[in-house]
Order: sequence, then C-alpha cells, then structure tokens
Amino acid sequence: MNRIKIGQIGIGHEHASGIIAALRELPELYEVVGVVEEEDPDWYSPGAFEGLERMTEEQLLDTPGLQAVAVETNMPELVSTATRCMERGLHIHLDKPGGEALEPFRQLLDGCESRGLALQMGYMYRTNPAIKLCFRALREGWLGEIFEVHAVMSRCDEDPYRQFLARFPGGAMYNFGSHLIDLVIAILGRPENVVSFQKATRDDGLSDNGLAVLEYPRATATIRSSVVEADGMKHRRLIVCGTKGTAEICPLERPSGNHRLEPLHVRLTLLEDNPEYAAGTHTVDVGTMDGRYGDQLIELARVIKGEIDNPYTYEHDLLVQETLLAAAGYTDWRR
Repeated sequence: MNRIKIGQIGIGHEHASGIIAALRELPELYEVVGVVEEEDPDWYSPGAFEGLERMTEEQLLDTPGLQAVAVETNMPELVSTATRCMERGLHIHLDKPGGEALEPFRQLLDGCESRGLALQMGYMYRTNPAIKLCFRALREGWLGEIFEVHAVMSRCDEDPYRQFLARFPGGAMYNFGSHLIDLVIAILGRPENVVSFQKATRDDGLSDNGLAVLEYPRATATIRSSVVEADGMKHRRLIVCGTKGTAEICPLERPSGNHRLEPLHVRLTLLEDNPEYAAGTHTVDVGTMDGRYGDQLIELARVIKGEIDNPYTYEHDLLVQETLLAAAGYTDWRR
C-alpha cells in the first residue's frame, strides 16, 4: 500500500505539535498533506508546522485520496471534529479526553465501528516500553492476581493554564487522569464502583487536586492527578501489586534536555522464579523511548493497512471514557 494520506485538524491541543512532528518523522508511512487551524489563527506559529500547507477543514476533508486525520483541536472541539471526519469515512487519531458527556463519544465510536474505521485515542503511554513490560508481566502471570493499582500523573502549573483548565469541572483529573484510567481499565476492566474526590488548593474555580478510587471484586485502584505538585512530571508513576509480585514504574517517562527521552526502568519484585527472572527484585532497563508518539502512529498505520487489529477496542475506549467522567465527578457518564 502507498503512504497513508493524512492531515491534522487543530493545533490547540497540548500534544498537537508532538503529533505533527512524529507524523513528519515517518515519511515511509505517512504523507502529511496539511494542517487546519480555524478556531484561533493567532495560535499558529511555524515550529513543527513549518512548510506545511495551511488549509480550511473543508479543504482538508476534500483532499483527493485522504485516508486519515489527526484531531488535535482544543479539548471542547475534539469529539465534534472527529465526528465530522468519521462521517467522511476517515480513519482518526483523536487526542484525549473524549468529551464531557458520554453520548457524543459513544455515537462517534459506533459510527467508526459500523464503517470499519480505525479510531486511535491519544493515550501516549500505551506504547511506552515500561508499560509494555508491565503488561507482559500481567499476561504471563508473573504478578499473580492483581489486588491493588496505584497511579499518579501530576505536574505544576500557574496562570494562564489554570484559567484554561478551570473551564472544565473535572479539572486535573479530567485532563491528565485520563491517561491513567486508560491503563487501569486495560489491567482490571470495568470497575464495580467509582468514587471521586475533587479538591481545590486555591479559590480560582479549578479542581486542581483529584483522587479517584475504583472498586473491583478483589481489588482497588487509586488514581491521583494534580497540577500543583512541585516537579510533578518526574513523580508520575504506576504501581501494580499482585499476589505473586509487584511492578513499579517511576517516572513514567524521562524527558531529557534534547527533547528526547532517556532510558526507562521497571522495578520488578517477584515471589517466584519465572523463565526470565528469578525470585527477588530486579531493576529492568527497558531502553530509550524515542519520543512519545512515534510508536503509536506506527501502530495506527498498521491498523489502517489491515496488518493488525486495533489493540484497544471500541468497547475499551468507551469504558475508559465512562470511567473517566465518573472519576472526574461528572454526572452524565452512565450508558
């Protein structure tokens, strides 16, 4: 198959420049035809978009042979923009989160499924090598029966970002906790109950300190997300505890000064030998992650070309969104 023709709608999302840069670093897979930014043209600055044709949304969607779109608008426009792409029969990379109500996102997923379209959510840790080792340990039974997951994704922000995030009642949990909920659902599936604790450290309308507890028949998962933790990005973590062992990843990624990522490690503690690791504690170097988004977009290309099924089903993505809305304190989350 020839290169996949793809364009990007929006540059307002936090991941927008990273996604377009990653697409442009995969010329053997993707032909990037242009970028759209109609919401606020003043946002546009060259950077990662240097040399790309600036288009209207209609011009992009009318591009002959267009196969896919990366949707990187500001958060409130993500689902509605992706729905228009779905209606034009295009595969979609959709950044997170999937909106503040469940039904529009469900309709988007249903439309993609009925048309046989790939929809890849922008949860960047799915192809993280440390996460992949953790999931392998789960699949192969190294950790036994999981009884506890502890996950944290925080950072430290001041105005004007706080003012922007205050537009969303779910606050820090809605935006950043979504990454963690994606992982917890992949590990434990649908929770029996979700309890949300939304706290604010200031009187500026932002729920900047969120905790969610997910209950399972034999397990609990705690998810924390704040935007007030000093050096919080270096403390992002995932700890998975089972009856035979524990896997701990901290930090979840290691940004370096050259904007690449440094080697990641998994602290693996096992009660029993397995074919690869003896009982005891091991610090496993899983290598360098060369950027957040490249492996995910390689995976998307393989799904579009029919080489693999999407590892994350429509049902998984719907369950993540349902759980996220409950964790962030929204009321319109039940199917």
